[in-house]
Amino acid sequence: MGKLRQTALILGEGPTEFFYFKSLCDVFKRLTIKPDYPKHTNIKELNAKIAEGVEMGYSHIFCIIDMDTKDKEPERSQYQKLKAKYAKPINKPKKGIYCEVEFFETHRCTELFFLYYFRYTSRPYNTQEPLLKDLNQCVEYRKTIEFFIKTKGLHGYFERNGGSLDKAIVNANRSMDEKLKDGRDYTYSELGRLMKKLKGLD
Repeated sequence: MGKLRQTALILGEGPTEFFYFKSLCDVFKRLTIKPDYPKHTNIKELNAKIAEGVEMGYSHIFCIIDMDTKDKEPERSQYQKLKAKYAKPINKPKKGIYCEVEFFETHRCTELFFLYYFRYTSRPYNTQEPLLKDLNQCVEYRKTIEFFIKTKGLHGYFERNGGSLDKAIVNANRSMDEKLKDGRDYTYSELGRLMKKLKGLD
């Protein structure tokens, strides 16, 4: 039997992640990355999208999670339940299905990883506004679909403006090391770990 083609479905929670991961398709050339997102951001929709991806035969499903919406109940418990449900790979040999579902969290939201393209921070952000303000000190950024389209690819746009994915990965990993060491539950991103995974698959 031939090696299963490595295909990754990346599920973000909205247009930000969709457009960002679409822009990474140039970076990971041999990997089939299909970014997608639920039309209504809730755990139930995300669960349905994951199930759909499993049925479609993806070998990896990576879920990009904004933790600022998981701080409160009932979302927090629903999310923990969803993570537990997919803690083990889905293996249905008769159907030819083998899929690993993983979750990658950022607090507050994916924009922190964008800031990490430019510089490190561990300051707490109580809302998205100050985070977007800090990002705008490094590069012009608007959280709108028009803007995402105008940049012709967020990743390339950040790199053209002095940011670097390698730097973002280092900064994200640093935030996770500090999170583990100090037990802080804010301003961290697991997207560095995701990039390493994608490189491994590519």
